[in-house]
Amino acid sequence: MSCCHNYYVSTEGSESIFSVDISSINFGHGVLKEAGEHAKALGMNRVALFTDRVLRSLPYVSELGDSLRAAGLDVAIYDEVKVEPTDQSFLAAARFAVEGKFDGYVSLGGGSVIDTCKAANLYATYPADFLDYVNAPIGAGKPVPGPLKPHIACPTTCGTGSECTGITIFDLLSMRVKTGIASRRLRPSMALIDPATTYTLPKNVVAASGFDVLSHALESYTAKPYTHRAAPGKPSLRPMSQGANPWSDIGCEAALKLLGLYLERAVNDADDAEARDRMMYAATLAGIAFGNSGVHVPHGMSYSVAGLVRDYQPEGYPQDEPMVPHGMSVIVNAPSVFRFTASACPERHIHGAACLGAETRDASNADAAEILAGQLIKMMKATGIPNGVGGVGYGEADVAALAKGAWAQQRLLTNAPREVSESDLGNLYREAMRYW
Repeated sequence: MSCCHNYYVSTEGSESIFSVDISSINFGHGVLKEAGEHAKALGMNRVALFTDRVLRSLPYVSELGDSLRAAGLDVAIYDEVKVEPTDQSFLAAARFAVEGKFDGYVSLGGGSVIDTCKAANLYATYPADFLDYVNAPIGAGKPVPGPLKPHIACPTTCGTGSECTGITIFDLLSMRVKTGIASRRLRPSMALIDPATTYTLPKNVVAASGFDVLSHALESYTAKPYTHRAAPGKPSLRPMSQGANPWSDIGCEAALKLLGLYLERAVNDADDAEARDRMMYAATLAGIAFGNSGVHVPHGMSYSVAGLVRDYQPEGYPQDEPMVPHGMSVIVNAPSVFRFTASACPERHIHGAACLGAETRDASNADAAEILAGQLIKMMKATGIPNGVGGVGYGEADVAALAKGAWAQQRLLTNAPREVSESDLGNLYREAMRYW
């Protein structure tokens, strides 16, 4: 458990209860073959199977489809999911869902596929103006009215944790910013997780998705404690991203230790099946953790880095348009941010660094910022991650726009262990431009 036993001290009027929400999880080699029986048990008859065109050509889609059909289910495949989805790609998926009249959903892919499936399920079940459910202040932030159709999520990347969360992320094209929708009702009913699906991933994809896992765990572990929130007027008002709590600590610490041992191996040796298996398990643990605690500033800053991209095209990803993959857009900010937040909970920053493999035996609280930032930079260099925000194409002239886009991510920023202003965000981007 946490090394910081006083982190959850509460005061009068503050929250004293934390909640635990989790998808049903089945993890292991060959688990996709069980999809049909699980889908049938969830009451599915007509199933929408969401994937993307690359995965459509791989055996996992056939394996999943065969299992569903063997259970007597009617299956329609949607393979138009966009890597780094947008409001327009969400709307196209929702039209497919509305026209198909499905009573259940299965998604096979990375976070983009799972998130697109969540959105299609939502807008087909409860049609509304697109921005109604989108997080405020960009959208209206209206609550999801009721339960969605059952959804079985089958991740194929060791990264997003979307199979365990009630969050879906997209690019809002008109504003050139990433945002999302957050609701417990978006959380998939079940996750089927086969680590073998990661064996064919390119090196750069494993690196980006792996650092997304790392950021989930580290941000959740250092998030504002749930006891620092005001007590809600009623249980239904308790936020899904409630802040760090004793439950989320367990998954965060376990995931960070696995990342310290296996991230570099998984990226640099495609034949290291053990490392990729362990990374997939770390992603699951971190997904469970941040689905109940929430992330903070590195993710908030990442949405501008991804949304304002001009010409960066990473190896291993589709080359038809510029993009900064999600995990990459997060980790290029992280060393700068954790130098900023370390003073709020230095023990947690030091312990996080130790879990990742840093030497912390004689560290004092004053060392927390540099120990953690230094360990992150070391791991970034060892896995080919770009050298900060400047490494993906930004410069001083972009700082104001980057900070403005990040400032809109109030759901994330208010989860940070210390208050952050728009001016602070500008300085954090400046300090993230280059690390070595």
